[in-house]
Amino acid sequence: MKAMILAAGKGTRVRPLTYDLPKPMIPILGKPVMAYLIEHLHRYGVTEIMVNVSYLHEKIEEYFGEGHQFDVQIGYSFEGYTNDEGEVVPEPLGSAGGMKKIQEFGGFFDDTTIVLCGDALIDLDLKSALFEHRRKGALASVITTEVPWDKVESYGVVVTDEAGRITQFQEKPRQHEALSNRVSTGIYIFEPEVIDLIPSDRPFDIGSELFPLLAERGLPFFAQTRRFNWIDIGSVRDYWEVCQSVLMGEVANLHMPGIQINDGLWVGQNTSIDWQDTRIEGPVYIGSGTRIEAGVTIVGPTWIGHGSHVCRGAKVVRSVLFEYTRVLENVSLDEMIVFKDYSVNRAGDMKHASEYDSEAWANARDRRRGRRP
Repeated sequence: MKAMILAAGKGTRVRPLTYDLPKPMIPILGKPVMAYLIEHLHRYGVTEIMVNVSYLHEKIEEYFGEGHQFDVQIGYSFEGYTNDEGEVVPEPLGSAGGMKKIQEFGGFFDDTTIVLCGDALIDLDLKSALFEHRRKGALASVITTEVPWDKVESYGVVVTDEAGRITQFQEKPRQHEALSNRVSTGIYIFEPEVIDLIPSDRPFDIGSELFPLLAERGLPFFAQTRRFNWIDIGSVRDYWEVCQSVLMGEVANLHMPGIQINDGLWVGQNTSIDWQDTRIEGPVYIGSGTRIEAGVTIVGPTWIGHGSHVCRGAKVVRSVLFEYTRVLENVSLDEMIVFKDYSVNRAGDMKHASEYDSEAWANARDRRRGRRP
């Protein structure tokens, strides 16, 4: 079995993180989400992987290369063009359109292929899913789960008959229009014949176009409901909640990096902590090269990225600080994500650093302790 990871989107609902990162590169425990996907595929013997890229494509390609460090082979399909000024312009072809481009270029989809969105953590038993797919003689299978009714607007909704055949597929319907609360997890199994149904002359989407087409034609299109961990990073609020769960040890097979030096406290290499009047309540991770001054309070679950600096008297509570964040003296950050010049609270409200009445954080690589004008 081969695999394709969908990684061409802009991730607008996860801004500001995706101002500078493609969504599959968003870190969990310091490692990109997509890295966990590739490791999971490798555990099931899937070593041939294609990735469609577009927005900030170079960050994905530079990190993963051709996959040698993961003991797999990774290929990329860029969606976009270079304009007359020599600028690279991303131009996604839609999730299905990206597959069609790959197929027309080199015929990658010559076998059963698992297709995954590059923005979720999963522990799906791929062997069992493939067995059911083949037992039913499916042309396409969708791995599904049930979500609360108030969340159906964020997903593709699946309607099936008693045999599990999909009769209708609604892409992100309004809650009052949704026919079910059974949704797609963004994990699919396709036979090569599915690619033949995708037009090559325009962008084409899996959820809003390909799946309704399969259902309308009455093709062997099935849903699978399986028990597995599926942690979707659909929004910044989701990301904050995921980080909290992971740091609390509630997600299987995800373990805190670094060295545990105290109950609930893990640190990276060469971390400096002044313990005078400092209070740290775990679970907390403090990244390598980070400096914690005296009188600091840190309450977990909290992640502090490498190269950061928490100044005297500061308080960091249930927060995620990306790398090289300097929290200034006596500043309090409560249930916040801080990413470069932006902060996002638990509710998902985003603020630029300039919107605060006084300075709260700065770039730790700057020798000055305040923000540059």
